[in-house]
Amino acid sequence: MDPVIVVGAGPVGLALSLTLAAQGVPSVLLDEGGGKDEVRPARTVVLRPDTAALVERLDCATVRDEGARWAGWRSMRRRQDVRQLALGDDSAPAPLHIPQHALARGLREAVGRQQLVRVVTDSRLDSLEQDASGISVHTRGPKPTWWRGSHLVGCDGARSTVRKLLGIRFPGRTAVERHAVAALRTELPWPDEALLHRQPPWRTGGDEVTARPLPDGVWRLDWLLPPRGELVTPDALVARVRDTLAGWCGETPPYDLLDTGVYTLHHRLARRWRVDRAFLAGDAAHLLGALGTQGLDEGLRDTDNLAWKLAQVWHHGPSEPLLDSYQAERRAAVAARLRAADQSLPILRGSSALRTYLPGAARGHDALLTDGHLGHGPLGAPPAYTHSPLAPEYAPSQTLVGTAAGAPVADVWVTAPDGTSARLRDRMGRGQLLVVLVAPGTGVWDRRHWVSAGVMPRLAAAVTALPVRAELLVTESYPGASAHTVLLVRPDGHLVASFAGVRPAELYSAADAARGGAPSAVRSDRTADIN
Repeated sequence: MDPVIVVGAGPVGLALSLTLAAQGVPSVLLDEGGGKDEVRPARTVVLRPDTAALVERLDCATVRDEGARWAGWRSMRRRQDVRQLALGDDSAPAPLHIPQHALARGLREAVGRQQLVRVVTDSRLDSLEQDASGISVHTRGPKPTWWRGSHLVGCDGARSTVRKLLGIRFPGRTAVERHAVAALRTELPWPDEALLHRQPPWRTGGDEVTARPLPDGVWRLDWLLPPRGELVTPDALVARVRDTLAGWCGETPPYDLLDTGVYTLHHRLARRWRVDRAFLAGDAAHLLGALGTQGLDEGLRDTDNLAWKLAQVWHHGPSEPLLDSYQAERRAAVAARLRAADQSLPILRGSSALRTYLPGAARGHDALLTDGHLGHGPLGAPPAYTHSPLAPEYAPSQTLVGTAAGAPVADVWVTAPDGTSARLRDRMGRGQLLVVLVAPGTGVWDRRHWVSAGVMPRLAAAVTALPVRAELLVTESYPGASAHTVLLVRPDGHLVASFAGVRPAELYSAADAARGGAPSAVRSDRTADIN
């Protein structure tokens, strides 16, 4: 079997190759650059709890060593505190804030430890050809080369060569928001807390400024700029820094300015995310980022969604419904995020009269912005694939739990039949379905008692008979679930269905739907040997 070709070695491309490797799929990672990322302290990313957990599963050490989890969130308007939230427990998990070059370096180091990933630097794609059995691409560089792959994924950014070679349109809106940004080391009155300050009372504050902490006393500050304002000069940016620090601290404290920049946010969505054996992911497929939304979050969710489907096809044979579901699920999810942001922008960024027309509007707008920054609501929450083409038909034995079908499952503690315990999130990303039995009391019983008692033997036999590989797990409790509820979970952590008790036929049918039905061709002997 040919490897999957991944074009682009940014965080999304690196994460995709690692996610494929975790599921036994080799890849060739084509890197246009030289294998290093420019160090820019002011270019940072915020990862929601689900995407941060994904990166941690990929053995990216810098997420742990060079990222900061906020202790709280604070909102201000003019001179008043509007809202304060404590972050860090299960009810309010903290986002992870990390410089993008540190994230990329950690992913590159993880790739370097992977035998199934081949990185080819200084390789720029210039042609692409597809046929019935695979895909061929040509790269130019020091050693012009033809590469052969089973599939190709373009993770090559907003100016994607893959997208252009496939002839895919990329419509959208230009310059939705502009921000001036600075990274600096200083002390602020809210250690380890992120701050959103709307309509700050000093001259250079503009409409909005945010401060988000990083390790070692470093902060990233962002000022919302007029969409078509003048260029921000270095002197003007330094004035913003000094005025902002003085406004928060009473006087300008000592600070060390590390990096500055101005960036413009665009909203775009590719018309198609799949053309035969070629796919788009990350900024090649979508651009977003206004109102606290995070484009890299969505790019990492692309990789999590696509990798297990490619792995299923690579190991077991073609399945057009399974591969088509990537575009159906992910494009719809990102389109909903863009639609929510575009609908909110006129309200949140309109005139002062419009923003304050209704009583309590300012507080409601603050809550909406907070949701975008912290990963809640339509601007930030992980997507639910409620209309997925992989959803099984309704069966009478299905039951409701605290997670809707198609939504990400809760990260409960689970126990495997061998007695090992872990968070449910830690069992994801391995290319297999998860079958979770809710069985109160298993945490205090001796394993040799519950593994052969009650419904367990029957459920274990049903899991063994499923049409795809699956892991059986047990949990003490799950939100909204009663005892003996059985949950079927996809490799990317989205709920397929939940059943009242052990229903082998219904469980089999749901697992078959989740894999897109039976493969349309018999596996080759070589693929069978690999498995």
